[in-house]
Amino acid sequence: MTRGRAGPAYAGRVMKIAPASRRALALVWPPAEAARPLFSQAPRRWQRWSPYVVVGCFVLALLPVTITVLANDYRLGGGWAGALGVAQTVPLLLAVTRPMVAWVIVFGFDVLGAFLLYGADTAGRPWPWTPTVIVGYVVLMACLGLRATTRTLVAVWLTTGAASLALGIFPPSGSTSTYVLLFVLTGVMLAFAGAVRSREEAERALAEQETISEGERARRTLLEERARIARELHDVVAHHMSVITVQADSAPYRLTGLDEAARGEFESIASSARESLSEMRRLLAVLRSDGSAEEGGERTPQPGVDRLQQLVEATVRAGLPARLSLAADLPALPPAVDLSAYRIVQEALANVVRHAPGAATRISVTCDDRHLTVIVVNGPAAGRTSPLEVSGTGHGLVGMRERVRLTGGSLDTGPLPDGGFRVAARLPLDSPPPLNSPPKEAS
Repeated sequence: MTRGRAGPAYAGRVMKIAPASRRALALVWPPAEAARPLFSQAPRRWQRWSPYVVVGCFVLALLPVTITVLANDYRLGGGWAGALGVAQTVPLLLAVTRPMVAWVIVFGFDVLGAFLLYGADTAGRPWPWTPTVIVGYVVLMACLGLRATTRTLVAVWLTTGAASLALGIFPPSGSTSTYVLLFVLTGVMLAFAGAVRSREEAERALAEQETISEGERARRTLLEERARIARELHDVVAHHMSVITVQADSAPYRLTGLDEAARGEFESIASSARESLSEMRRLLAVLRSDGSAEEGGERTPQPGVDRLQQLVEATVRAGLPARLSLAADLPALPPAVDLSAYRIVQEALANVVRHAPGAATRISVTCDDRHLTVIVVNGPAAGRTSPLEVSGTGHGLVGMRERVRLTGGSLDTGPLPDGGFRVAARLPLDSPPPLNSPPKEAS
């Protein structure tokens, strides 16, 4: 019975110890994806290779100097001097990718070197840390501070101080103590490198947050433009539904000889049309959730191509030299195309005023059997201007794309060689494709 009770307790202790050992192993030997080299994300190749070059130069310089100092100054045996020099300097190359592994190796052999030097000639010489050990250890702390967390850096610093203090209690007679010097230099280097790493991480997090914010801003702009276009088209659709309602209500009085079944059909059509109008009013109330418009909607009719002349004249009075070329034989346009053409010209002129004030602008509206073509071209600005947002984050271009998408047309926008800008929209006169189809863009 005792052994049966001890078995689960022992297993519980093993289960508690195992995660701690795994965490310690992951700290010393992290996964391959976490062991990225220093400056691995630098934009230039020479920057990515610079840590290897710097650490390699330190190793090439420290290795012969360490062996010479141990053999000549401390009178350590040649074999011990060579082995200790290699063990204290060559593992520094690991600091570029796995600084904790390099620290464990270098720190262990530095402590071993202090014990070996205890019986060597240390009169008037630094102990327990030789000058080459201090230089190599500081370089290692720089690499470690740029990669490890603050908790790890504090643990390394305290471990270094504890080992220095323990070795410094019984120093060899006549030696010069260096344990305080290493402890102070290690703390300064870890603090500096850790601050640099923290600032880099903060800048990276800020850049990621700005990217997310830009995406959210673009998505919000798109949704706002779609809601605005839907509010404007409400009047067009409501007009057609009203016409259907009136025709269905008046059909039994205008058409003679209708039987009861036909009269019932017209009454059903009129009732359905009135219900659709009610549902559209509810939908419009949802789209007007910002409360900026009146409950009953806009009182003025939606503009169309016939009001482009007034729009251009108002733009000219505002100081923008604009010229309109409007085809005289324009047919009766579908309401959505008529409204979209006007809004595209309006938003294009607004972009010219905002980004290229004083630029000469030409507006052309032509039509063939199947398409209405709207072209707005402006020249270079008269003075210094702000760059036009062509990536889709500006309200004007987003609105143009959504209106073209609504009608199933194509849009071509882009800068011109002379410094101007061109907007060309091609809107089909027949029925548009489904709304989930993407717009066709040439640029």
